[in-house]
Amino acid sequence: MGNQVERKQLKADHMLFWVIVGMMLTMLAAYIIICHTLGEQLQQPLPEAQRVLLRTVFYVIAIVTFPLTNLIRHIQLRLNQTMPCSAATPGNIAKSRYLVTVIVSMSLIEVVGIFGLIMFVFGDGFNTLYILTGLSALGLFLYRPKVDEYSEIIEAISAQNHE
Repeated sequence: MGNQVERKQLKADHMLFWVIVGMMLTMLAAYIIICHTLGEQLQQPLPEAQRVLLRTVFYVIAIVTFPLTNLIRHIQLRLNQTMPCSAATPGNIAKSRYLVTVIVSMSLIEVVGIFGLIMFVFGDGFNTLYILTGLSALGLFLYRPKVDEYSEIIEAISAQNHE
């Protein structure tokens, strides 16, 4: 019976993390809708040479962002499990720690989608917007909140408090 209650609590806590992901996906969709709606009114074209340079820099940053986000997320997950904590409830500590991990991961990946919006404003076509927004959506999927990660953090904090 207690295990079923814990599972329900895990799922309830996990919904908060998915709300963050949903907000990020909504923002990506909003970028595309804004660009389709406002189109040329929104664009302030840069000269072609500057736009190519900026696009190249954004693609390089996007490529570097994925492994960097993975590394930062890995470090945060280990810190969530090993950082000392007070005798407060392990669930609340784990929830706040994992929430920070989710927000940081999603924010880093969202930046890639923002690059697509910036390039569109600077005169690039929809192709660059779609590519960078798609990469951002892929990153949101790759670094989505996982119940296993969250439960491991709760278990590690509980074990820490029992020592």
